[in-house]
Amino acid sequence: MPTAIRSLLVANVLGFLLKLAFDPDFSQVFELAIDADAPLDALLTAPWQLATYSFLHDDWLHIGLNLLALWIFGVPVEREWGARRTLFAYFAAVLTGALAQIVGVAAAVEAGGSVIGASAGVFGLMFCFGMLFPQRLLIPGPIQVRARPFVFACMAIDLLLGMTGTSQGIAYLSHVGGLIGGWLVYQYGA
Repeated sequence: MPTAIRSLLVANVLGFLLKLAFDPDFSQVFELAIDADAPLDALLTAPWQLATYSFLHDDWLHIGLNLLALWIFGVPVEREWGARRTLFAYFAAVLTGALAQIVGVAAAVEAGGSVIGASAGVFGLMFCFGMLFPQRLLIPGPIQVRARPFVFACMAIDLLLGMTGTSQGIAYLSHVGGLIGGWLVYQYGA
């Protein structure tokens, strides 16, 4: 397995186990806490949270789905780009995901609260995967789904759900922000 993705998988598992062992004190230090009354404070009072939130997860399903997606989309991207650019894409997506969530709270599109999970980074790598391997078959069978349409469908669904506030507890705007970070690295390199 490529080194960058392996390192990200290990870091996510360690973050999850530390959260299990030391929660809630651990989470309060490392999750992205966005106060609805002062959303920009997240940038100033605890800037490390713009990255560390991505290594925390709520439960086994949350981490399992994120790590499966990280492996599915990240391994081919790293084989194509190498470890350095793949890590750059992941962390650019994590950062733009955090910023999108903060902006969403500031614009009153999203409620304040805490954000955790690797989804923004995963969505960034998923975007890169869709651009690098647009015709790769993701779902075989009678209804075939190729990579690029899958990425754009995920982006449209997340944008719609994020803008309408349809489902509470999921940081849809951080997913969209992650896609933007992936696009930036795909477009302009590292």
